[in-house]
Amino acid sequence: MDSQPVLSPAVDPGRTIRTIKTRIIPFILLLYVIAVLDRTNIGFAALTMNSALAITSRQFGFLAGIFFVGYFFFEVPSNLLLHRLGARIWLARIMVSWGVLATLGGLVHSAGQLYVLRFLLGVAEAGFYPGIILYFTYWFPRRERAQAVALFMIGMPLTSVLGAPLSGFILDHVHWLGFSSWRWLLILEGIPAVLAGLLTYFRLPSRPAEAGFLSPGEKQWIAAELAQEEPESQGKRRISALQVVAHGRVWLLTVIYFAFLTGWYSISFWMPLAVKALSARYSNTLVGILVMVPHLVGLLGMVFVSRHSDRTQERRYHTALPAIAAGIALLLQGATSSPFWSIVALSVATLGIYSFFGPFWSLPTEFLTGFSAAAGIAFINSFANLGGFVGPYAIGGITEMTGSVSHALAIVGLSFFVAAVLILLLPLESRPRAQTERQPPS
Repeated sequence: MDSQPVLSPAVDPGRTIRTIKTRIIPFILLLYVIAVLDRTNIGFAALTMNSALAITSRQFGFLAGIFFVGYFFFEVPSNLLLHRLGARIWLARIMVSWGVLATLGGLVHSAGQLYVLRFLLGVAEAGFYPGIILYFTYWFPRRERAQAVALFMIGMPLTSVLGAPLSGFILDHVHWLGFSSWRWLLILEGIPAVLAGLLTYFRLPSRPAEAGFLSPGEKQWIAAELAQEEPESQGKRRISALQVVAHGRVWLLTVIYFAFLTGWYSISFWMPLAVKALSARYSNTLVGILVMVPHLVGLLGMVFVSRHSDRTQERRYHTALPAIAAGIALLLQGATSSPFWSIVALSVATLGIYSFFGPFWSLPTEFLTGFSAAAGIAFINSFANLGGFVGPYAIGGITEMTGSVSHALAIVGLSFFVAAVLILLLPLESRPRAQTERQPPS
């Protein structure tokens, strides 16, 4: 019996996918830019905040990382609630609550108060990132997901390309009402999350069936495509949400992502301070511009690698090789004192980092669907994001011992090699064979 979905004569699959990408991804990208900005702008605030609040390198590492402790405890329940209540309602709740907390960060008067707010910020934002990964499984067939994830994750480099110069400018020029510039940085960059959360409630359809921009035939085609893939994913392994935590491949992906995020968040939070340390003559505005450069390079690499991964339907080497490149670049960055070569090394590192994400997040959705995908994606992301605590905190301790942020980044960057080795140990059957996939719409 032919298992291909029955198409209305008026339905063009390629056009339907392009319509979904055009209407969904730019809005999701905007939300993610705001999320990354509020999560990582503490790295820029540290350029003046640390001295104002007498925060040491070790304390700043703890401050950056404690966000992920709150994130860890609430990630899985948050993602399950998104699956049950709908993306429109739950993502709006997430954004409004974290926007309020991010803005309050500009009013603290001690490191202890900032610890509490950063922890609560992690609690509020828990579920956003894996929720988006899950959300894409409601809209995109498997062969389209790596590119969809990468287009969404352009928000990471794009945030730094736009936000780094903006943050540096605020630090140098915004001192309104007698408030320190680092306070205005946290306040001004927290308000958009509240506004975007309200917009999400009125603007974002939870499922294709709710999308006014799709015709009935297009909605039927998407539903048929995804329904056809679900038994393919579950046929060999029937995995319930509760069984996810005992699944070997889920744990292996979790350890891989933990090692990777240990290195990534170390760079994310500490890069402004590392660049500032290259020369005492650098203004905060110039630091913002220099930090922008590696992320711009990473943005271009992310799109190319994810497209190539989707085209070839190969995931392992498309994740392992970028991780290796990032590790090598950080080792070289720690070995040079040249500002020029340091920026080059950081650019190669971010190129590898951003290229990793799209292919990696295609791996769990190859064997998890529905409610088990909601649990599995959140489980991987929540445990692995503890690397966001380990890495930055380790950087703070190593920096205090060595007196060099660059050397600390080189040491913690070894985690990228660990991730790459574990990726290469993944069974080949974890990805679908290229010949079993229909060609993506042109």
